[in-house]
Amino acid sequence: MSKHVLLGVTGGISVYKSPGIVSRLKKMGIEVRVVMTEHATEFVTPLTFQTMSNEVVHVEMFNQLSNMDVEHISLAKWADCMIIAPATANTISKLAYGIADNMLTTVAMATKAKIIIAPAMNTNMLEAESTQEALRILRSRENVKILPTAEGLLACQDVGSGKMLDPDEIVDYILEALTPKTMEGVELTVTAGPTKERMDPVRFLSNHSSGKTGYAIAVEARNRGAKVHLISGPTHLKRPRDVDFISVESTQEMYDAVKSVFSTSDVLIKSAAPSDYKPAHYANEKIKKSGGDNMTVEFSPNPDIAKHFGNIKGDRVVVGFAAESHNMTEYAKKKLESKNFDFIVANNICEENAGFGSETNHVKIFSSDGSEEDLPMMEKSELAGKILDRVTENLKS
Repeated sequence: MSKHVLLGVTGGISVYKSPGIVSRLKKMGIEVRVVMTEHATEFVTPLTFQTMSNEVVHVEMFNQLSNMDVEHISLAKWADCMIIAPATANTISKLAYGIADNMLTTVAMATKAKIIIAPAMNTNMLEAESTQEALRILRSRENVKILPTAEGLLACQDVGSGKMLDPDEIVDYILEALTPKTMEGVELTVTAGPTKERMDPVRFLSNHSSGKTGYAIAVEARNRGAKVHLISGPTHLKRPRDVDFISVESTQEMYDAVKSVFSTSDVLIKSAAPSDYKPAHYANEKIKKSGGDNMTVEFSPNPDIAKHFGNIKGDRVVVGFAAESHNMTEYAKKKLESKNFDFIVANNICEENAGFGSETNHVKIFSSDGSEEDLPMMEKSELAGKILDRVTENLKS
């Protein structure tokens, strides 16, 4: 069943960002309806939101009804989540003190859904005693979430806090609000990305892992209510909010980081691609080319993180990954057994749109009970959900 998001738009200059929220949600298959204040229509017309949402935009309280629904009540009941973005100081104060004098504030008062408020205003207005008091009142309500503001150059040319978050950041909070909290009370550790094994001050040994799957798992687990430790090698990805983020470089550092949280973790998901070997000797100075001779580098083994913690897992759920170029099934099954995983997620890195760095993946899951599941090509964010569904089943068994 599709989720329903009601977007409330008030009269601030940040309203230009709000159509981007609608666009992103619609692309995810989420139904969006929009309610605007009259002042918001001075910045962006209702037609813009109507076109993007493919729904009637609600502004007036007393328009002639096209059906017998009481409009503000039907909208309030329809919403699974209400996001007010931008939320001006005026609207924030009205919401805090129960003033329902337009369609938006009336719907907000009537809804039982989660309400997310994205403030947007000048720094002085944000820091004003009246605004801060209204925000304190709203924060005390169980169904209200106040988003932080960004800092930077404001429309008035002041520099400071008060900028509304970007659409991607706001959508991230909406998705969290819409996600059932099926993993509350679960502590989950996920490793992500490559590692770097330094040879000298210039060179290192690494691989093409992007970390996208591990980060997607961390975000989805957080959205489901889990306490998340994300142990990440070097990547170019944005650090997810509200997770315990542990940055590492080498495989030894990743091993140490996993060890530091393993005793309290219920789940360990090993999606990282740590280097199996490292240069046996580190050169403190850059290794110089000597004539035309070949150079030989001696390597020594790194700790096998997956095998070590798989063998001492106890009643924890431990999940492995196998990125293979050939004989995928054979190698995945060997890793599943030798490293004592509950299940392993395997993919062929040579398959188009399923290799390192892609936004999608095609995987096959092999379980310790002998079952197998071949999943279709899907976005890595969706794959994260499939993996966590299986983790949740294993936790219950």
